[in-house]
Amino acid sequence: MSRNALVLFSGGQDSTTCLADALSRYSHVETLGFDYGQRHRIEIEVRRTVLARLRESFPQWAARLGDDHLLDARVLGQVGTSALTQDVAFAMQADGLPNTFVPGRNLLFLTLAGALAYRRGLDVLVIGVCETDYSGYPDCRDNTIKAMQLALSLGLERPLAIETPLMWIDKAQTWALAHRLGGDALVRLIVQETHTCYEGNHTLRHPWGYGCGTCAACQLRARGWEGYKRDSPNPRSQESPAP
Repeated sequence: MSRNALVLFSGGQDSTTCLADALSRYSHVETLGFDYGQRHRIEIEVRRTVLARLRESFPQWAARLGDDHLLDARVLGQVGTSALTQDVAFAMQADGLPNTFVPGRNLLFLTLAGALAYRRGLDVLVIGVCETDYSGYPDCRDNTIKAMQLALSLGLERPLAIETPLMWIDKAQTWALAHRLGGDALVRLIVQETHTCYEGNHTLRHPWGYGCGTCAACQLRARGWEGYKRDSPNPRSQESPAP
């Protein structure tokens, strides 16, 4: 039986790579984003641009790329303070987690995605969480995702798989995966259009993309880019064009 996928798509590097991976494997792929009251609306804005560029640049994927959905999840901002939803400085909390952790975010996102997948006849959820390069978020861990897969399948009384293509790879390997999937064109698209920066900076350009260059998300992306270039068999072909 043909399987169809729903990709949790934020417009960042990881979710764009996951979307490309799904488009390379499934005949029908839809995307889902969330407005959870994030401080920087650039996340929501770049989603549309990335999707449009994917359709234009990869005609072999365009026919497989179905509807995009955006759901209101602003209730997350009402249940606790986070540096991603409130104008507070980035810091470590007493529990050892960074205050960029939004409690319950991925749990809620997967629950809503499961409900949407049920209605849309989709049987695979794809999410770009990772245990290799991450900030210790408990809702990004493999055991959390496996528990959610079981809970959703039982609660919906329908088998629902949750795929995590990035779970056991680092950022350099994520760049390399993007190149395997879509070559230099996909790497350039990720550099030029996606957004990862916690500060919401989409004006300062670096070889690896836009961002403040100093927040944890930018540093992780930059280190991954350097590792990817170092390990690439033809690093000169991976240089990003000037802005």
